[in-house]
Amino acid sequence: MTNRRESYGAGVIPPKSQGRPGNLGPEYSLCTNMSVCEQESAGAPERLEFEDAEFVSLCEKLRASNNVRECAWKTWEKVSSMDGILEGCIKNKKELLGICILISAVDLDEVTFTFTELQKNINISVNTFFQLVKEVDVNMDTISIKVDNTILRLKKKYDVLCALYDKFQRIFDQIFMAESSAETSVDINRTLIMKVSWITFLLAKGKVLQMEDDLVISFQLLLCVFEYFIKLSPSAVLKEPYKTAVSSISLNGPARTHRRGQSRNTRASKQMETNTRVIEALCKESDCCVDEVKDIYVKSFVPFLDSIGISASNGLPEVENLSKQYDELYLKNRDLDARLFLSQDETLQQRDCSFELERTPQKTDDEEVNVIPPETPVRAAMNTIQQLMVILNSASDSPSDILISYFNNCTVNPTENILQRIEHLSYIFRTRFAEAFGQACAEIGVQRYKLGVRLYYRVMESMLKSEEKRLSVHNFSKLLNNSAFHTSLLACAVEVVMATYGRSAFESSGTSTETDLAFPWILYVFDLKAFDFYKVIESFIKAESSLSKAMIKHLERCEHQIMECLAWKPDSPFFDLVKQSKDREGQIEQPEPTSTLYLPLQHNHTAADLYLSPVRSPRKKGCAGTVRVNSTQIADGQTSAATQPRHPQKAQKSTSLSLFYKKVYRLAYLRLKALCSQLLSEHPDLEYVIWTLFQHTLQNEYELMKDRHLDQIMMCSMYGICKVKNIDLKFKTIVHAYKDLPNTNQETFKHVLIREGKHDSIIVFYNLVFMQKLKTNILQYASTRPPPLSPIPHIPQSPYKFASSPLRVPGGNNIYISPLKNPYKCSEGPLSPTKMTPRSRILVSIGESFGTSEKFQKINQMVSSGDRLLKRGSEVSNHPKPLKRLRFDIEGQDEADGSKHMLGESKFQQKLAEIPSTRTRMQKQKLADGMDTSSKEEQ
Repeated sequence: MTNRRESYGAGVIPPKSQGRPGNLGPEYSLCTNMSVCEQESAGAPERLEFEDAEFVSLCEKLRASNNVRECAWKTWEKVSSMDGILEGCIKNKKELLGICILISAVDLDEVTFTFTELQKNINISVNTFFQLVKEVDVNMDTISIKVDNTILRLKKKYDVLCALYDKFQRIFDQIFMAESSAETSVDINRTLIMKVSWITFLLAKGKVLQMEDDLVISFQLLLCVFEYFIKLSPSAVLKEPYKTAVSSISLNGPARTHRRGQSRNTRASKQMETNTRVIEALCKESDCCVDEVKDIYVKSFVPFLDSIGISASNGLPEVENLSKQYDELYLKNRDLDARLFLSQDETLQQRDCSFELERTPQKTDDEEVNVIPPETPVRAAMNTIQQLMVILNSASDSPSDILISYFNNCTVNPTENILQRIEHLSYIFRTRFAEAFGQACAEIGVQRYKLGVRLYYRVMESMLKSEEKRLSVHNFSKLLNNSAFHTSLLACAVEVVMATYGRSAFESSGTSTETDLAFPWILYVFDLKAFDFYKVIESFIKAESSLSKAMIKHLERCEHQIMECLAWKPDSPFFDLVKQSKDREGQIEQPEPTSTLYLPLQHNHTAADLYLSPVRSPRKKGCAGTVRVNSTQIADGQTSAATQPRHPQKAQKSTSLSLFYKKVYRLAYLRLKALCSQLLSEHPDLEYVIWTLFQHTLQNEYELMKDRHLDQIMMCSMYGICKVKNIDLKFKTIVHAYKDLPNTNQETFKHVLIREGKHDSIIVFYNLVFMQKLKTNILQYASTRPPPLSPIPHIPQSPYKFASSPLRVPGGNNIYISPLKNPYKCSEGPLSPTKMTPRSRILVSIGESFGTSEKFQKINQMVSSGDRLLKRGSEVSNHPKPLKRLRFDIEGQDEADGSKHMLGESKFQQKLAEIPSTRTRMQKQKLADGMDTSSKEEQ
């Protein structure tokens, strides 16, 4: 009894009784353990008796088995007892009963109905369903990871379908006439073409793509479908330029001829070479790569047409035949019937699929506004790809002359190894890509890998130029012969390409559509350790200045994933480095001393610093400085006498490990702070106590992190401290708040490693592992003499500066200038004022209240007059005037270099007048200020 009380006092959660369903592990839903279900149903009659007639009727309609019925009813009993679930989350009980049946059917692998069928029977829309499932999953043992993954895949597929149908409608309206013409055949009309083309696309998407939630390839396949039906349609129903394109094809010969001795693929390839006007027009309108669409057409779409028996010579396919084949696919997948988009069925009630980033202002009588279409997910994806293509179109598939000169200057020339590595990884990447998407898409994988190789060479050259400037050396033999460096750099380049094509197009809605090829997939393909990959990320971002803001954020998120869980895998090099640090002869060394938390995090480490593991000599009393390696050490690996440590018998400290720990501490504290702000706002002092336990665990009990997640230690630290401080905070509450943090996953708290091969919920992990390991330390915080608190990490500004951030006008005035926005179409170059909306031309943020509307009217007049002056000036002379730099005196007053203002013009008006002319200069000034800040931190 004494031990039990002591355990409870340390914060252990009292075990549940054996009769309660909570004893099942998190990998099981309620009653999803097959042995439990079999035991309870042993000897049961064929037809189970339930008192609830509505439940029985629903099970009959969905053809639910006895096992599913029994488990679904017990799930219903558990869920219906939750506070607030029945009161405000659903309109009627049938919706919740249907969700309980789905949960049990998925867990038991006995799904006998489609998702749309479930929706129809309980009269629920997609939106309501996802929201209700989120509310039901308030307990960790209500919905299993298996069900979580099923629902996540369903949500991804719905999001992609929703975006594609939205795009389908827009393109269809651009191609086909709104009303039937007198020349149009009665049998071929707009409505029929729309129905046939959409069902054909759904069928092609399901049969061609193994990964149906890939937005870009799905959209390229949609363009193939449009090309096919444009050529089948009479010219009378087509708009320009498609009408002319089809007419020119008919004049040159039949669109598709059948010749003996030629396969359909061969004929299609030759026809695509000569009749490209339609596909080119479609790709131009959508900013899509023509070559990629042609490749999909020939290698994927044409074989698909053969497989379903569609022939162009027979005209439009029959709707009944297509629907019958789609039925087979739909019933096999048991998910959404996407044909219902055509009838705007309420079960597929669309969320905000267009995700409009900026609405175009209405045109008035005295101004002319250029209409800019909304930023849809598909258009956002195409624009991002175009941005990358602008960077890589001029890049080479082989090393440049500058790179070759660097290779030749090496003591050991790395050229042969580099080329062999690229060729070897190319084969592996192509194979793995084809396994994920299907063999028909193998060549797409080859093209994306080639783009990655171009970016790899480009960034490597930029890195070496920077190192040459920093070290004044030309021989980088040791770095360029480091296999981990090259594999990591190539993996990072390919990841940028893959993320550009497959990045979440729904970021603005807060949802995620990452595919199975998302990071860390590339690490598995290249057999690369996450800890090695992390070393290149920051240097990669600094070396490639043309990366988009979205891609910089993606790489930063990859770095966070590594620090959260990937670097803590049992085979990670991290643990070897920590062991070496701990085993230093004659010295007890910590991976990263607590005292360094006060220090600013320096962002001046290069890839060479981390991969070659430059070291610093151990600190001595009275000497806080560090010894930098000599340039020759990085060049050829030979350390000069000047860089030898004073105590050669002591092992030297790894820079990569030290930097990693510093970054982990800062990430850990920021996430803890966010969670505390939600749960412990009334107890602000507890944040520092929890951080002390959290930091102590990461530093001294880092073995607990092996094969686990950073957030698992964070939540356990919070629960343990609250327990000994007598703060009523349940794990259920912690988990509920945790799900609202960015970048979280249900598996983090439902599937925690307990021991080898055994996983359970975070509650079980706390009781059996965390509390047992840290019980003595946790109980110290209940005593009158608790341990000293750990310092709060210095939180620096992100090293990844975004060029599109608002620029602050110096001089203490609260005025910010926003740079020009990204182009709507990268192929058309930067946006000119005539292409932009009035709102996006000049954005000014003023840190004061204007009080009256007259001042806003004056600003509008000034902006309008400024635009007219700019236009007149450009007509008179093509020579731009030199930029004027604002100068601010002590009182905050300003004047432009060599400029004079009109008499009576206010200071504020003068500043506004100068803003457009200083925009570019401020952009450069911000970058320079960032360099100065880094230099000061280093000093």
